[in-house]
Amino acid sequence: MSSRQSSLASTLHNLDGRSYGNLKQIRGRYTFGPVTVFIDRVQADPFASPSKVRVRVDRADARFPLDLTTDRADRIAAADYLLRAGNEVLANINQRALILGHPGQEILERTNILIDDAGFEARLLVNLPARGRRILGHQAADILTRDLPEFAERLFLFDRWSDVPAGSGGNTHAPSAQGLADHVQLHRDQLELRSHLGEAGLIGFVGNGAILPRTSGDSDLPMKSSDAVAFTSPPELEHTVELSSGRTVTGMGIPHGVTVIVGGGYHGKSTILRALERGVYAHIAGDGREWVISDPTATSIRAEDGRAVTGDDISAFINNLPSGSDTRFFSTTNASGSTSQAANLVEAIEAGANTLLIDEDTSATNFMIRDERMRALIPAEREPITPFVDRVRPLLTRQGVSTVLVAGGSSAFFEVADHVIALDAYVPSEVTDQAHDLVGVTAADFETAPTGLGPDTGSDAAPESPTAPAFTAAPRVPTAKALRPASKTKTARAKGSDRIQFGRDFIDLIAIAQLVDAQQASGVAEVLEYLAEIFDGRTSLTEALAEVEGMLDAEGIDGITGHRDHPGHLTRPRRQEIAAALNRYRGLSLERRAEPRA
Repeated sequence: MSSRQSSLASTLHNLDGRSYGNLKQIRGRYTFGPVTVFIDRVQADPFASPSKVRVRVDRADARFPLDLTTDRADRIAAADYLLRAGNEVLANINQRALILGHPGQEILERTNILIDDAGFEARLLVNLPARGRRILGHQAADILTRDLPEFAERLFLFDRWSDVPAGSGGNTHAPSAQGLADHVQLHRDQLELRSHLGEAGLIGFVGNGAILPRTSGDSDLPMKSSDAVAFTSPPELEHTVELSSGRTVTGMGIPHGVTVIVGGGYHGKSTILRALERGVYAHIAGDGREWVISDPTATSIRAEDGRAVTGDDISAFINNLPSGSDTRFFSTTNASGSTSQAANLVEAIEAGANTLLIDEDTSATNFMIRDERMRALIPAEREPITPFVDRVRPLLTRQGVSTVLVAGGSSAFFEVADHVIALDAYVPSEVTDQAHDLVGVTAADFETAPTGLGPDTGSDAAPESPTAPAFTAAPRVPTAKALRPASKTKTARAKGSDRIQFGRDFIDLIAIAQLVDAQQASGVAEVLEYLAEIFDGRTSLTEALAEVEGMLDAEGIDGITGHRDHPGHLTRPRRQEIAAALNRYRGLSLERRAEPRA
């Protein structure tokens, strides 16, 4: 035992039975052979947030393969593997006081495990033991001077790992050389397939054999394969990709354009859309959605009654309101279904979405369609809403934005769809020709369109709303104090996965479908703090998001926190979810700008 290690143990033994506040004196750095322990923050009270502790092993001692831990993308995958393996190590040493964090089904960039040029680091939360408000020093010494170094050695000393291949019958999360290699390679293959989408003119891919259903509505775990129907692509949409690893993947390619998914209730329409929503992220082996890969900007759009809207240009969808409100700079504290869905859509495009994912079940009917009888009954000049069915083609032909739409109760989108896919008991069929025949659309209509991708039904003046403008918008510019409310005394913090506390206000995240866990919500909260320093009354929201994304790409998610010693447990969010949270902040204030975006 080193003198520093002995000092920590001795101090903790001497603190046994004393008031809890005395634990602050153990902050510092301690060496345990190849393991360095950093006690960064000590909780002031046994009922307060856990203490923050890091363990680190130098790369020379860890001896990990360089080919798996050098490239940035490989480090993200390797860190994800170590996080999952680390939880298995903690279970094996029966230590519940140490909290490493529990990831979901996605492979994401997190702060829990750091891999850099110098070595490997785990950031843990520790519930230091107490009886009432008195220190249990002997138990604390066991945790910090015995169990914590043992955990680090088992996780970060590669030579101590088992050579049992992953999936050979043992626990698949126990550290193994083959398990790490397989995990990193799967991530590489998924990234390569994602990069292939754009080259092939696709916005989504669903691999043959995929298990899309989940065990239940509140679980992200896959349904047992014996109970689920494995996905099989329709022959007309089947696409095969040969990856550089030697793996060949075959499945359904969803082309750039407008794709409508139809079928009876409970036949799998929404299930495939939910899979495409999560397809913006890589997934672990065994999830069932390993080969569901989406355009990384794909964004789920829905109606969201009651949300706040600040300064959105929704005039392409809603115009000439009886109240006289300017929908080119529309604000409300209580949006309706149609205005909220319009706002969600234009905000998604502002944040860089090139693909929209929409489910009829979660949409406002009057935003989506107007049938012929309603058009006849209500004159065009009396209807302020230009329905999405009249705007989905211009979104594609003028903005390059594709749409995947689930429809179960209306054929209104058949006329504007490039592809129609029917689900029958989870089995997809390509039925575009039949759907077009039903509505009298011919191949010639699509061949003579501006892009060759279907008739452009939305001119600058849509039939039912002659004054509806084209898709242009002024850049929204937050004020210098947009994220500096007078009531704000503490840093922003996530409250689970569906709320962020920001000053005295709460930002409701429950409708943001692609926010996957509480750690990602915490990442969004940290970004809001970062954005507060960027907004100066001149920088647009789009420019600020690009600056954040550039920083994250260059510095990793630790960059959000200024590389503080222990950043807590955070997961990198996409710019789309950052923008969605910011747009739902009721205290958001903007500079008024009238000029259109160039």
